[in-house]
Amino acid sequence: MTTTGAHQDAAGMTARGRWWGRRRSAVLDVTLAAVSAVECAVEGVGFADRAALPVPVGVLFGLVAGAVLVVRRRWPVVVVLVSIAITPAEMGYLMGVVGLYTLAASEVPRRIIAVLAGMSLAAVLIVTFVRLRQDIASADFDPGPWYVPLMAVILSLGMNAPPVLFGLYIGARRRLLESLRERADSLEQELSLLADRAEQQAQMARTEERTRIAREMHDVVAHRVSLMVVHAAALQAVALKDPQKAVKNAALVGDMGRQALTELREMLGVLRAGDAVPVRETVPLAAVGRVAAAAAAVGADGAGTQGAGADSAEDGPCLDALEELVEQSRQAGMVVELQVMGEARPYGARVERTAYRVVQEGLTNVHKHAAGAKVVVRLAHRGGEVAMQVENGPTDGSTADAGLPSGGNGLVGMRERVTALGGVFVSGPTDEGGFRVSAVLPVPAA
Repeated sequence: MTTTGAHQDAAGMTARGRWWGRRRSAVLDVTLAAVSAVECAVEGVGFADRAALPVPVGVLFGLVAGAVLVVRRRWPVVVVLVSIAITPAEMGYLMGVVGLYTLAASEVPRRIIAVLAGMSLAAVLIVTFVRLRQDIASADFDPGPWYVPLMAVILSLGMNAPPVLFGLYIGARRRLLESLRERADSLEQELSLLADRAEQQAQMARTEERTRIAREMHDVVAHRVSLMVVHAAALQAVALKDPQKAVKNAALVGDMGRQALTELREMLGVLRAGDAVPVRETVPLAAVGRVAAAAAAVGADGAGTQGAGADSAEDGPCLDALEELVEQSRQAGMVVELQVMGEARPYGARVERTAYRVVQEGLTNVHKHAAGAKVVVRLAHRGGEVAMQVENGPTDGSTADAGLPSGGNGLVGMRERVTALGGVFVSGPTDEGGFRVSAVLPVPAA
């Protein structure tokens, strides 16, 4: 696993607070500083002789100057400046090489690196040029006018160019690794967010599917069972007075029970088919990207693709069965008038099924709460919409209440169905003491 941002911040704070992030770095810097101090101390003997100073002073000066290398990670500019300052004393070669490398590999701006490298190159070039001329003059040797400048340039470039170039390479490589690590961390966080989003979408899909199944089961069970209870009550009332009518009502109760069982069996069959699909509890993080990409592609298709999938996946009643639905309520003793306005035409499966369920639930509510009331069912086909209304008058008081229970979910389910398609749903009591349920569904253009 890659280092997280929190770990990186903690490491950075440690490095800034104690100069070294690791013990190995501290040991290396202390060792280099000790070697540099010894080197400068040895070279300080010759410096003291040339400058006519006491040897202990030259040695002490060399020890102090060479020990500055211990702070190369914290203050690389200081180390390079000290190495440039002691160049005329012909000491601190190790400190100059290591200091230039550290400076080039650090986060110091490039212009500062170029200026300090140029100063170090000039200092070494001048000192080397002067020392070579002095040595040649004292040796009574004349190699030619080109020898001293050429050797001074070669020596100064050899001491300054390699550490600067190598430091620039190491610094660029280090920054590249840090950039790759940050990208890996951001990618890991993004994949984690995508996994959470996919889980949320899956949870929302499961919730929506449960709600849809609950609505379907409520529509099937409430309407069929309500009619069965009404017919059973009528059967009990006419069993002794009119045996033929009792037989007819008994046959209707049996037909409705079989229809309810058939619809429930089909719905449970869909649920069992969905349960048969194996579900993995854990998903590899590498596959989250592909799943999220597929989810994004599906989401980009919009509600149109979702509606098409729902239409093909859900089979149910349509507006052609509305007359049969009304006739079933009439056979249960309800006075129902069906009014169809406009020219009938086919709609989408979801629109027709929703319109049918609204009328069905409206009639079921009348069976439950307004026994003996007259009902008017209106269906209007308009240019860009289809409207339906179920309105009942007050109960006549002579028809016994069937005693059907009510959970209060019928109107909620109708509102959810209609608003899911972008329609408008209104329900409430009328001035005459009845109740009215109205819905308008938009019809997409062909």
